[in-house]
Amino acid sequence: MSIQTDRLVTAMDVVVCGAGPVGLMLSCELALADISVVVLEKRLENSVVPRANGIVGQPVRLLELRGLLAGFSAGRYAGPVPSYPFGDVLMDLSLIPDVRLPALLIPQPELERLLADRAVELGATIRRGHEVTAFSQSADRVTVQVRQDDDSYELSPRYLVGCDGGHSVVRQQAGIAFPGSADPEVLRMGHFRAPEAAGLYTNAGLDVPGFGRLQRGWNRTPRGAVLAMSLQPGVVIAGVREPGEAPRDKASLTLPELQASARRVLGGELPLGEPIWLSQVVVQGRLAQRYRDGRVFLAGDAAHLFPAGGALTVGLPDAVNLGWKLAAALIDRADLLDTYEAERRPIAKRALLQTRAQAALTQAAGDNGVALRELLGELLTYAGPLRHLVALMDGSDRRFDTIPGGHPLTGRFVPALPLKSFLRNGKPILLDLADRPAVRAIADGWPVEVVIRPYDARPTAALLVRPDGYVAWAGDERDLDGLHAAVARWCLPYPP
Repeated sequence: MSIQTDRLVTAMDVVVCGAGPVGLMLSCELALADISVVVLEKRLENSVVPRANGIVGQPVRLLELRGLLAGFSAGRYAGPVPSYPFGDVLMDLSLIPDVRLPALLIPQPELERLLADRAVELGATIRRGHEVTAFSQSADRVTVQVRQDDDSYELSPRYLVGCDGGHSVVRQQAGIAFPGSADPEVLRMGHFRAPEAAGLYTNAGLDVPGFGRLQRGWNRTPRGAVLAMSLQPGVVIAGVREPGEAPRDKASLTLPELQASARRVLGGELPLGEPIWLSQVVVQGRLAQRYRDGRVFLAGDAAHLFPAGGALTVGLPDAVNLGWKLAAALIDRADLLDTYEAERRPIAKRALLQTRAQAALTQAAGDNGVALRELLGELLTYAGPLRHLVALMDGSDRRFDTIPGGHPLTGRFVPALPLKSFLRNGKPILLDLADRPAVRAIADGWPVEVVIRPYDARPTAALLVRPDGYVAWAGDERDLDGLHAAVARWCLPYPP
């Protein structure tokens, strides 16, 4: 479904601004639903800076449901993690063996390449070196101004989605406020080649003369903190936090500047190998006041910034949630679009809460900070608090209010089932887990795939699962009216 590169193109459904992981995931979802989509990215080449080193929680399960996880995880760690950090406190997940927090350790540039390949395979068009400069809206279209080198042109899609990061042009042009705060410290980071590095949350094995061996995670001094750890064999992640002004050019960090920062904080020389990449940022926590302006939407970092990770944990499900609803709107079900912000913004708000708590926990200095981390560590040896925090970090602690129903699973992300990739085609599915013909009959005449897979340890008799993996209905033949209402609400189009 390739789009022509005329100066004015009207035969187009959606323009996505930004070819990061969220924009590319959205383009995959749209193309999967047979929607014509063009992705515009001002960078000529894919960034080599791994702003994220992997994904954890719900996005990993989404890749599995789409049938993509096996291909994306080739040669990388993919599976439940035995432990996971909350700030500087390590959560021991072996204490709750029935809870699995899946992770895929993959550098962001590689994730972007794989998502781009998948998007093009499905029929999306990606234009690099094309920058969105402005847009205007009419009753049924958006006119998008695009610059390429010294030339400019217009696109006229039905919808525009800003996935263009924290400095989003789309958000600014839409006049959507982005309140929040910036960290008082500068964060300087890098990846370095180190043959002895073992990977998967291990110590980096770095000794600093005058300070000693750096422990995994943040090592504090009165002047700041230094990070040293490894997530993949042969690579050390090193970082330095210290009070200071925002860097004028975050891409300009050099190895001597990073080492000088480490000397100021540690009082000794940080031994580092050959740098793979370097960057410096001032971390921010922000949440857009709204996710929509008419036919214009925000997703990913354009809609939210978190001070302690979690960008892709929230951003990739943003894309999956919005993708099928835009497809629904394009076949005359625009009423579903309002549920995008209603469902996704509260999850981002919760993520902002817990990442701000992580940042505060990491930055707390002196004896008070030691006491805070020690006490939280004690609390997290109890299953209840540990479960709550894992669900909060995973993004699965919230039940969608937009999906009413009496069953505890209704409105929540589909539980783990002995089925693989059952949402591969991105369409709603009715899972009959107890062989109930009366339940299956409700799906007649609707574009709902029915899967019959009875087994004893089922969570309920049947589940209606939306394309984004959320349960729209759960129960049995005693609630056929509820199932019918859920099918009519969430499954498209209406039957003849």
